[in-house]
Amino acid sequence: MSGDLGTRLKTIRQIYGLSQRELAKRAGVTNATISLIEQDKVSPSVGSLKKVLEGIPISLSEFFSLDLTTRQRAFYRADELTQIARGSVAYAQIGENLSRRRMQILHERYAPGADTGKQLLRHESEEGGIVVRGRIELTVGGESCVLEAGDGYYFDSRLPHRFRNVGEEEAEIVSACTPPSF
Repeated sequence: MSGDLGTRLKTIRQIYGLSQRELAKRAGVTNATISLIEQDKVSPSVGSLKKVLEGIPISLSEFFSLDLTTRQRAFYRADELTQIARGSVAYAQIGENLSRRRMQILHERYAPGADTGKQLLRHESEEGGIVVRGRIELTVGGESCVLEAGDGYYFDSRLPHRFRNVGEEEAEIVSACTPPSF
């Protein structure tokens, strides 16, 4: 264990918002120990490194497998959402590339009377959401329910399903789908 171990520890410590002093305190080691490891002046044993990582907390496998070179964005402004559908049913997705993500988050808007189509949707996923505004009729596996602002849903997306705005105003939903499959 050498090379970039110190840089990796420092980067992960900073990602978790810990000072050297706080990590040392949590791990039960001296501040000097953390400093020396981060400067690559000492190469800790596996046991010592495991003890330090318990202060974060992160496992040895996570520590070495975490990809620190391609950090993904965490924050998106409204005008930075990816529009994946426009029209009477509109979907804005958080993030542009979901290939390395395990969840898809959508801001959905349905014009009065709009729906996802006569053909029921099915995909390999689970999905859930909260109605933010309006009235949505959700059909899942032959069962229907009208949801209003504050109501939520969560179901296996392999079941045939359909969304329809049954209100007189635009309906709005914030939803999540895992894995991304919509």
